[in-house]
Amino acid sequence: MATDLRLAQNPDADALLSRSPLAALIGMLLDQQVPMEWAFSGPHTLLERLGGGDLDAHRIADYDPEAFAALCSEKPAVHRYPGSMAKRIQQLCAYLDEHYDGDAETLWRDAATGPELLARLEELPGFGRQKAQIFLALLGKQLGVQPEGWREAAGAYGEKNSFRSVADITGPASLVKVRAFKQEAKAAKASGASGASGAGGAAKK
Repeated sequence: MATDLRLAQNPDADALLSRSPLAALIGMLLDQQVPMEWAFSGPHTLLERLGGGDLDAHRIADYDPEAFAALCSEKPAVHRYPGSMAKRIQQLCAYLDEHYDGDAETLWRDAATGPELLARLEELPGFGRQKAQIFLALLGKQLGVQPEGWREAAGAYGEKNSFRSVADITGPASLVKVRAFKQEAKAAKASGASGASGAGGAAKK
């Protein structure tokens, strides 16, 4: 992974994401119900507390669960829900340890096609289809991982200049665009739900 990711908006955290495939995967795992910068700063926070030069899937998987949860819960916590996310991080690392010998990059290094890579990502603990597609788009757009059919497999997140997700964030300006897109989508969803509720109420009358 030789690129400069700017997802945490913090030089040290972004440097780790840029050189560590496992850090990038953990950041993607944490990217829910918290601001993106918080999620992608999580791996660097973990590394500072664990010590060493990089995150190690085998070490994290074998860490005492209670001690690891406590480590994730120290302030600043790695996530709004540090206990449940500590468990998910360990599950992810255990899966990587068992299926990829702890080497996260193996996930995409030899993937022949976009659909194959998407399927591998969807098998990861904590990765549903949407999260898998967003990470696939991040790999293709910013990390040069572009197996045949990767854009199609990533769906709308693979489109050029879509500014839909972290895959499109390269700095403060693009972060603003992605945030605006998410807010518009959230408002549209809320409006649709409200309309459906109103229609249902009218039908009952």
